[in-house]
Amino acid sequence: MKKYLFVLLLIVSISCSPKKQDKILTINNAEKPFLWEGANIYFLLTDRFNNGDVSNDLNFNRIRVAANLRGFEGGDIKGITQKIEEGYFNNLGINAIWLTPIVEQIHGSVDEGTGVTFGYHGYWTKDWTSLDPNFGSEEALKNLVEVAHKNGIRIVLDAVINHTGPVTNIDPVWPEDWVRTGPQCDYQTYESTTACTLVKNLPDVKTESNSTVEIPMQLAEKWKNEGRYEQEMNELGEFFKRTGYPRLPKYYIIKWLTDYIAEFGIDGYRADTVKHMEENVWGEFKIECDYAFDYWKKNNPAKVLDSTNFYLVGEVYNYNISSGKFFDFGDKKVNYFENGFNSLINFEFKWNAAQLTSYEALFSKYDSILQNDLKGFGVLNYISSHDDSAPFDKERTKTFESATKLLLCPGTAQIYYGDESARSLTIEGTSGDANLRSNMNWNEIANRLQTKEILTHWQKLGKFRNNHLAVGAGIHKMISKNPYVFQRTYSNGDFKDAVVVGLDLNEGEKQLNVGNVFVEGTILIDAYSNTEVTVNKGMVNLNTPFSIALLEMKNQ
Repeated sequence: MKKYLFVLLLIVSISCSPKKQDKILTINNAEKPFLWEGANIYFLLTDRFNNGDVSNDLNFNRIRVAANLRGFEGGDIKGITQKIEEGYFNNLGINAIWLTPIVEQIHGSVDEGTGVTFGYHGYWTKDWTSLDPNFGSEEALKNLVEVAHKNGIRIVLDAVINHTGPVTNIDPVWPEDWVRTGPQCDYQTYESTTACTLVKNLPDVKTESNSTVEIPMQLAEKWKNEGRYEQEMNELGEFFKRTGYPRLPKYYIIKWLTDYIAEFGIDGYRADTVKHMEENVWGEFKIECDYAFDYWKKNNPAKVLDSTNFYLVGEVYNYNISSGKFFDFGDKKVNYFENGFNSLINFEFKWNAAQLTSYEALFSKYDSILQNDLKGFGVLNYISSHDDSAPFDKERTKTFESATKLLLCPGTAQIYYGDESARSLTIEGTSGDANLRSNMNWNEIANRLQTKEILTHWQKLGKFRNNHLAVGAGIHKMISKNPYVFQRTYSNGDFKDAVVVGLDLNEGEKQLNVGNVFVEGTILIDAYSNTEVTVNKGMVNLNTPFSIALLEMKNQ
């Protein structure tokens, strides 16, 4: 057995009756509440994960040869649904899936320094009201949400409001009362981050505009050719009548994006390029998201998972958990948590995972901030992503350590597709961020022993994290320094969850202090080795060939 960074999870869910505080009762997972603050979110590129329908691989005459990994590869919504049905996500402990944007992309391509590129990634919108057929149909999306919900998995889509897709010879620029084509952002001030284009040839939606606009001519013509112009215009009329909003660019897009909630029942949005727009837009977006989610629930009572509110997590590029609730533009600080967001992506985690000298330093830092300054909100931690060229483990040499740090740290965990299987982040013949976006390595998962071992480690940690709210959302406290053992506890009403974790343990025989989590004589099962242990005077003795143990109450 190779020596990896190992973990001891001593886990138990307990509920104390108000009249019997000395009794310990097991709570079934069905009774366990769901919390975004401690969720396991799997982030994938829709086009790169799994091809479930080869008949939709080519659309809109996208036949121009693209640079390596810069064209459509065939992945689609049906492919994701297939993997849910196969149990891949449940085996990994995933309770939410975030997909890159699936709306219709520009039909043409752009010539960049890296070569020909299509909108395979989903961030180059042509029409917010349609799904791109390369990703799938509305029926496929409806089925995805239903299958996911039946498996206890929530669906998070990706919302792009900041910009349209690039201009090509077949994708004209939107009218100038809708978008600006310059200047390009220099990120030195609030204004030079918001009232500008991210890059050359990426028209910026005038979300700050107070001037009413009409539907762009090219969009109206498109809808007419597709036979749905009257329907779209009638729906817009109803939206603006209900809300009282003026017909500004931002409100059109808000309407189009929230339609996916009202119609399909998606559970959340990841908001793209958040800091490049006025923060109040996101607060308005969240209001309409909540309205649409309530509308869907009222019309689909049998399909409602629970009372959890709609989730909105933001990509405020370079936001760090150490900043607390504020992001500093230099000349202005903005609190995005006061503008609709439940959570923000934490760009600091990968650095903390690499630079902090101990697990305790990492875990206690996150516990202190989340239980105080960010109480009631959350951060989304990650080790790699689709556009971060400096991930925690670019060469995939620390995959076991990656799982240990990411899945045991307080906060929400984002598993980027292939983190759990060491999918390569350096692809020969590929340049730039396309290296981060290769096809999922299903062949290695099926046939390579080392990949299977890595995946098994992620699966065990992921399932325990999913089963126990204390891991991601609980209060952290160190029990002993050497061996390093800590506890996490979570309590909400009658529901209580307690976890004891030990790290860097000896292989073979080991004795650990489990604090006051378990009463004397409690029988635990090590799910890693299928070994029983008994609590004796606050201690457990475990002798296995592994340096990791996952223990929980017997018969839980």
